[in-house]
Amino acid sequence: VQLQASGGGLVQIGGSLRLSCAASGDSFSSYSMAWFRQAPGKEREFVAAIRWTSYTAYADSVKGRFTISRDNAENTVILRMSNLKSEDTAVYYCAAGRPIASTLRLLGSYPNWGQGTLVTVSS
Repeated sequence: VQLQASGGGLVQIGGSLRLSCAASGDSFSSYSMAWFRQAPGKEREFVAAIRWTSYTAYADSVKGRFTISRDNAENTVILRMSNLKSEDTAVYYCAAGRPIASTLRLLGSYPNWGQGTLVTVSS
């Protein structure tokens, strides 16, 4: 599966942004989809994931502010971000894989990656 992320940009602290990841290829509905992010000088970290069952998981740092969803008919996964903070500034990557539940948050569980989209949160 090939992934194309979009929707990044510059937003003020407290603002909202919607990221989209379009997938091409077969069997999108059978994949778990995830968002990771990488801030300058830091390692890539888990943000949110949604399984093929629509079960969702979030990093503690974004819980209650970010929402992940998927549209299997459109082969798209969406990350809605609200109440953005300066520490949310990062390149956001979408990823696809078939992890078991216990490995849903792990970088290595996802062999397919999009190119990343930059989110900058500034005052």
